[in-house]
Amino acid sequence: MYKIIIDSCGELTDDMKRSGHYMNVPLTLEVDGHEIIDDETFDQADFLKRVAASEKGPKSACPSPTAYMEAYSGEEEHVYAVTLSAQLSGSYNSAVLAKDLFEEENEDSDKKIHVFDSKSASIGETLIGLKIAEAEEAGNSYEKVIEIVNAYIEEQHTFFVLESLETLRKNGRLSNLKAMIANTLNIKPIMGSTEIGSIQQLGQTRGMKNAVNKMAEYMMAVTKNMENKILAISHCNAPERALALKDKLLSLGSFGDIIILDTRGVSSMYASDGGVIMVI
Repeated sequence: MYKIIIDSCGELTDDMKRSGHYMNVPLTLEVDGHEIIDDETFDQADFLKRVAASEKGPKSACPSPTAYMEAYSGEEEHVYAVTLSAQLSGSYNSAVLAKDLFEEENEDSDKKIHVFDSKSASIGETLIGLKIAEAEEAGNSYEKVIEIVNAYIEEQHTFFVLESLETLRKNGRLSNLKAMIANTLNIKPIMGSTEIGSIQQLGQTRGMKNAVNKMAEYMMAVTKNMENKILAISHCNAPERALALKDKLLSLGSFGDIIILDTRGVSSMYASDGGVIMVI
């Protein structure tokens, strides 16, 4: 028996929810003193409205070690946690601390727990969760599952484009001047993950349609064996844009599967209204 815990930056498909193997541990969001738990009660429309009206912008807090410890409990012999990149959040460190505490308090237990740093976010965590289940269902040992998934993480690529840079400006990650120039000229940066899970700018272009198409080209340039891989797209209140990206990608190549999901709370905070995230 196995369990896969994904912090709430990672979305779950309906099939994942029905399988009984997955669960989310929620992060907490805060907008102007209003606390929002990133669980099934998350209201994206209300959140985006609050963010748009806020002068300071949203903040997030990672799950506590206690929350992870509670998630680790149960009858499952193998427990895997997947967190958003340790370069972006304290979720990974919290999950590791919880693992150490759990094992100290349950010395006689045969339960095995492993925490994966996704080096990604959002739908990237989703794909890692699916890979864990695939490896488990194939009958691999606990150690082999970890080996397979670590190799998968190393070759995974994350890309995203933002409709608006306002959240980055509000939380101090982008200067007012740069944000003003980008908005005035309709400049859209194309962003991607680094090998260690931080964020880098890959390029920029004018207009969201051009940016989405350019992002697809960046993905094609670094991805091998696409026909054997799942490509995942998550979007923040932008279903038509996500479908247009899917069509663009299908015109460039073939994939094992393509899944599209709406962002949960933390991913909605990162992507902002209209943002699109792509992982393969």
